[in-house]
Amino acid sequence: MTVETEHKPRVRHPEKAHKPDNPIQRKPKWIRVKAPVSSGYRETREIIRDNGLHTVCEEAACPNIGECWAKKHATMMIMGDTCTRACSFCNVATGRPDALDIFEPKRVADAVAKLGLEHVVVTSVDRDDLEDGGAAHFAQTIRAIRHASPGTTIEVLTPDFLRKDNALEVVVEARPDVFNHNLETVPRLYPSVRPGARYYASLRLLDRVKDMDPSMFTKSGMMAGLGEDRQEVLQVMDDLRSARVDFLTIGQYLQPTVKHHPIEKFVTPDEFQQYETRAYNKGFLMVSATPLTRSSYHAGEDFQRLRAAREAKQAAS
Repeated sequence: MTVETEHKPRVRHPEKAHKPDNPIQRKPKWIRVKAPVSSGYRETREIIRDNGLHTVCEEAACPNIGECWAKKHATMMIMGDTCTRACSFCNVATGRPDALDIFEPKRVADAVAKLGLEHVVVTSVDRDDLEDGGAAHFAQTIRAIRHASPGTTIEVLTPDFLRKDNALEVVVEARPDVFNHNLETVPRLYPSVRPGARYYASLRLLDRVKDMDPSMFTKSGMMAGLGEDRQEVLQVMDDLRSARVDFLTIGQYLQPTVKHHPIEKFVTPDEFQQYETRAYNKGFLMVSATPLTRSSYHAGEDFQRLRAAREAKQAAS
């Protein structure tokens, strides 16, 4: 007699299963997007699938996926699809990740070449299980892209490499064009929003990049609508400028499921415009602050503007 065992579906966020439901609010008209249907979207999806890759566009349920993939812009997510952290805002699966795939850097590079990307963003899950937090894998991916597509500029969006000695140096020595690490929210909300991270450690990470390579562009982003107040956002701007960060992004937090952090407020487009104006006045070379802004949204065009802003500033001085 054969006994069939029932295979239960994988729980994407096991650490959130016991939490009370937070009803998902109806989105205001200024952040509603159309479902992706274009041929460009389908072609991008096929290239990602054929190369066995993950993208943060899918894993984090980005609202801009239809627009970006239609233009063949995809943000590569390396080191698997399972994160060792359990941030309350994030839709990436949490759990024990698989071993690193040593062939992944080449597959990422091949996809970048096939997509014909002028600028690519490479991010990852947190890999606290690895001795270097995945820094060497980032460096290998950068080098593979340089080999396969020499004209492509590379932006990395890294974890915080918390308690991973010399990990940051490995990534910076691979010389990405932009080093991005997101603060995500104001320090007061870290215990509930980003409990595995430390605000001042993340801030110091960005500052150390400039210590190691003053010419490297640095970038950071945060979400609005998690419960922060205006003064706290302005203080984060000041902290980032103290760390010599060049580029700031601010976008509306959107709640992935009822088990995630609730939306405390839908910030209006006018409020985002005010944040952008204040950020430029504080000295950022580049600012993107809109409801739909995400770290890699329009990253290629923004990189060109970032480089032009630096050249203009140097010429003026």
